[in-house]
Amino acid sequence: MTLQESTPPSAGNPKRRKALMIVATTVGVIGAAWGAYEWLVASHYESTDNAYVQGHVIQITPQVAGTVQAVMADDTDFVKAGQPLIQLDPIDARVAVDQAKAQLAQTVRQARTLYANNATLQAQVELREAEARRAQTDAQRAEQDLARRQAVAPQGGVSQEELGHAQAQATAARSAVAAAQAAAQAAREALTSNRAMTDGTTLSQHPSVQMAAARVREAWLAEKRGSLQAPAQGFIARRTVQVGQRVAPGAPLMALIPLNQVWVDANFKEVQLRHIRLGQPAELKADVYGKKVTFKGQVAGLSAGTGSAFALLPAQNATGNWIKVVQRVPVRIALDASQLAEHPLRVGLSMVVTVDVSQQSGKALSDAPRPQAQALEQAAGMDTLEKEADAEVLKVIATHGGSSAEPVKAPRRPLKR
Repeated sequence: MTLQESTPPSAGNPKRRKALMIVATTVGVIGAAWGAYEWLVASHYESTDNAYVQGHVIQITPQVAGTVQAVMADDTDFVKAGQPLIQLDPIDARVAVDQAKAQLAQTVRQARTLYANNATLQAQVELREAEARRAQTDAQRAEQDLARRQAVAPQGGVSQEELGHAQAQATAARSAVAAAQAAAQAAREALTSNRAMTDGTTLSQHPSVQMAAARVREAWLAEKRGSLQAPAQGFIARRTVQVGQRVAPGAPLMALIPLNQVWVDANFKEVQLRHIRLGQPAELKADVYGKKVTFKGQVAGLSAGTGSAFALLPAQNATGNWIKVVQRVPVRIALDASQLAEHPLRVGLSMVVTVDVSQQSGKALSDAPRPQAQALEQAAGMDTLEKEADAEVLKVIATHGGSSAEPVKAPRRPLKR
């Protein structure tokens, strides 16, 4: 009989068991470290590489029609505010200015005549009223003479011929009074009509003069607007205009981009927005500079809608053919001007944005207008043009309206009715 010896189960390889324990411990430590990192560090940051540099793209468009005479700037050129960019042919505009000035001069002389006629018409009114009073006196005398002759005519004191002459003189005197009074009334109406066109205003403020002056300003501004100037400092891009081209008002001729006022639009996923607030600091890296340059920024604002909501063809999610897509919302990141001067950016460059969301004291939406540190404004030349146009108008009025361009008003006397 063979005895089968039972063999105890193997206790395993102690080295393998030790290795498994080390691996498990390492994985546990790494997991705990990763969890601690996510809780303490990573949860305080939101990052995206869907971010691009944005800036103002100022379209250079003419305000008047004309033929391009010269182009003084080309693509990639740097220009300063107020620098001429395009010159239109000024000949037609100059002719229009001369015509408007001539019309203003004629209108000023006509209005000046109205003011001068006030004194003449006032003198005529006084003359006609004096003649009417004299005629009335003569008529009263003739009536008295006729009454005396009529009283003695029955006793034969006067002849019938003399009585007839007295009656004719009285009738003529009454007609003369009526004529004199009509002439005085006509003179008063003429004076009233002339005063109605001059009362309450001066020569330079007369409505007809103001209308002609407005035409001079319009023609003057049209001539000056034939020179298109840079409204801000920046770089020229997308030039399409050529010399000799006939351009219409509003036609885009070139673009001006002020690269010192760019910002970054970071398109965060909707699930990343819950902790983003205004004023939070951000770090940005541009692909053009790599990791060697880190831009400092700040959350300046959040868009009022997702990118797809403002797309040219927005999504029609209610049509039934619906697929859920994670939406992104543009977040505006303001950049440091000193860094932009040292490391300039171009519109459209890719950026990687990391926002520190640990500060939750800011607001999710702005409730007040954001202060503009560098507001884009039209060059101050527009105000200068308006002042120059006013100066031209005053020069014409002073030349054709007298030394003071203000008439001497005739003394006002009450009109007798």
